[in-house]
Amino acid sequence: MLTKRIIPCLDIKDGRTVKGVNFINLIDAGDPVELAAKYAQLGADELVFLDISATLEKRKTLVSLVEKIAQRINIPFTVGGGVTSVEDASSILMAGADKIAINSAAVKRPELINELADTFGNQCIVVATDAKNTPDGYKVFIGGGKVETDKELLSWTKEVVSRGAGEILYTSMDCDGTKNGFAIEPLNKLCQAVNVPVIASGGAGEIDHFIDVFKSANVDAALAASVFHFGEIEIPALKESLKKQEIPIRL
Repeated sequence: MLTKRIIPCLDIKDGRTVKGVNFINLIDAGDPVELAAKYAQLGADELVFLDISATLEKRKTLVSLVEKIAQRINIPFTVGGGVTSVEDASSILMAGADKIAINSAAVKRPELINELADTFGNQCIVVATDAKNTPDGYKVFIGGGKVETDKELLSWTKEVVSRGAGEILYTSMDCDGTKNGFAIEPLNKLCQAVNVPVIASGGAGEIDHFIDVFKSANVDAALAASVFHFGEIEIPALKESLKKQEIPIRL
């Protein structure tokens, strides 16, 4: 049986780790290089680095910061933010990332998923999807959660998988930063709709939320930020609790 993964997320703005609630009111959460090194030592299974303002500011991901983090960790490392071409992805992978995450650029030009998958392989391509429950159903948002699109969550996810995405990172904008638990209902639907790994993001506030998402939705991984950054949940304690619940986890 495949083990479930615990993934800290470093949302980067101006070279610092930040965290907000529902994608707004960002506060500083520390130095990304030091945080990354700490999480690798504490037993995180992977790390996600998202340069959250790169797309809005129309610039590329901070490659030098990716290099510094890659030198300090020994776990798989996914990087996203501002990737709009095969060349962008190549520079990030050359800097030490293991996987590329794309979001806004994929919505604007879905062919980018095909190009990246054909060049680097499906296992390298993570499509990050930010969605919110609207009167018209779960709609996909881009631009750091600021721009609503006409994409519906399930149909869009099926399309990105058909184009070559090897993994889905789903962030519930309704739950993000609230610490009230993951969005179980849409996660369940996503996991049933596609045959690639799904990472749950948005809403982690306590250990029970991780237990719930692994038991109630067939997700492969759970991602969180502030509860790790501010020491509210320690990764070793979280993993011990998951193991006690007979959830397969790497200690």
